[in-house]
Amino acid sequence: MQGPAIHVEQLSLTLGAVAILAPMSFTIESGNIHCLIGPNGGGKTSTLRCLLGQMPHQGRIRIDWYENRHCGYVPQLIEIEKTLPLTVRDFLTLLMQQKPAFLGTSNDTQQHIDVILEKTRFTDKQNLMLGSLSGGERQRLLFAQALYPDPALLILDEPMTSLDEAGMHNFEELILDFKAAGGTIIWVNHDLEQVSRLADQVTVIDRGLLAHGPTSSVIDEKMRQGIYRQAGAE
Repeated sequence: MQGPAIHVEQLSLTLGAVAILAPMSFTIESGNIHCLIGPNGGGKTSTLRCLLGQMPHQGRIRIDWYENRHCGYVPQLIEIEKTLPLTVRDFLTLLMQQKPAFLGTSNDTQQHIDVILEKTRFTDKQNLMLGSLSGGERQRLLFAQALYPDPALLILDEPMTSLDEAGMHNFEELILDFKAAGGTIIWVNHDLEQVSRLADQVTVIDRGLLAHGPTSSVIDEKMRQGIYRQAGAE
């Protein structure tokens, strides 16, 4: 697998009369962990939604795909109707095949689900009802669904906010394994210690581009203090 490179050229976003993002340009390298950081409300999630084609932005986004053109996405959080009569395995089955789950599951789908449940350490919870899952367990389930069908690009919007220490460790392992397999990761992350350890490149966004480049050259104590000070002021 080889993940795509992504070229952002003069990307800007205006909603009504409000400028959300000033024009900015940067490149996300193939096979890298690339973190978007910055203060709350600075436009990180809006940038992701532009990359996903969900917002009517200006400028150009070019994705240099290779053979695999699949993308996985993990949002911050989803609300699940607690009365839905679905287990974790039923939920994954609905996402992975076109026919209704009550008509049965193909062997191929069963195998994919088994692999994903094992990767995310969710095998022992596969028969739990969705409504009984904790916030952290719902996030793990979202990560599990993003791994199908073997994406080359993962887009993560602060997926670790509800996780305990064990869950965070599992997420980090999955992300590093995905990178080792050649995938590209775009990750909105507010944990600068984690960013410093894991990210290859960083883009700092606050209504536009503040900084961009290798993590070691972008994140320093001055940058940390600036981001936290702005975030705390909002």
